[in-house]
Amino acid sequence: MSPTTHGKGYGISDTNNYTDFSVQSYPLKTPGPHDVTLDIDFCGVCGSDIHTVTGGWGGLNADFVVPGHEIIGKVTHVGEEVTEFKVGQRVGVGAQVFGCLKCERCKGDNENYCAEQVDTYNAKYPDGVLAQGGYSSSIRVHDRWVFTIPEAIKSEDAAPMLCAGLTVYSPLLRNGAGPGKTVGIVGIGGLGHFAIQFAKALGARVVVFSHSPSKKADCLSLGADEFVTTDSEGFEKPFFDKIDYILSCADVETIPLGELASTLKVGGLVTSVGLPDGEWKGLQPQLMASNGSSIGCSHIGSKKEA
Repeated sequence: MSPTTHGKGYGISDTNNYTDFSVQSYPLKTPGPHDVTLDIDFCGVCGSDIHTVTGGWGGLNADFVVPGHEIIGKVTHVGEEVTEFKVGQRVGVGAQVFGCLKCERCKGDNENYCAEQVDTYNAKYPDGVLAQGGYSSSIRVHDRWVFTIPEAIKSEDAAPMLCAGLTVYSPLLRNGAGPGKTVGIVGIGGLGHFAIQFAKALGARVVVFSHSPSKKADCLSLGADEFVTTDSEGFEKPFFDKIDYILSCADVETIPLGELASTLKVGGLVTSVGLPDGEWKGLQPQLMASNGSSIGCSHIGSKKEA
């Protein structure tokens, strides 16, 4: 049986009218030997979707954009060189759907940093076909960017892990979160909830820094060892030289960066996975000088990490 040729999805055409979704049909990715086609059953709502449809990260790259990149569905067709997946299997697709597969990054399990990567939506494949996301009926993706979903996980629970979950798990893993380490988590929204659980599961001691005292009970129930309210003056002082690594999930332009950096051990790192519309306020190199700490960023995760 030939694969589906078109999808139908909810999308927008104007970021100034981002609530005006319409349903349109569009061609799917040009079929290839490594492609997996699936009918979509679930798709999470990611902060990236909001940034995109509101224009916070810039304009649209097409006349019609279907958001959504936390996708769960069932395989309806596989290319002749696909060996990992079969028709009828439940699978997932995250925030990336293609890369060059030839560069050192792709060959070294860093395909999420490929210079020629194609995002799941608001992007184009090399042949010019538009990539459209998961608020839709179906999607076709190269098998490198398709994920097996364990039977024990419900689809509605698995979907958010394909972006939010992997986005926090990757930097925690790469930066050594584990036994004997103390990890600070900043910003307790969708990303932060996952970050607490993954950091704890990896064996780290978890300290949450939040400006919302109302989130304390939730954070402790998710596995945090301590909860610190950042609105309190001097909140950072008891943690001087105590934190090995900080993962910032805060999607805001102002965080107490100087105070947070002062809690890091010498050579410690703050990684941001929160990507606000504007630049961080008050970002100065002097903030990191006293302990030789540094600031970095991270982009989703690789299939190997998933």
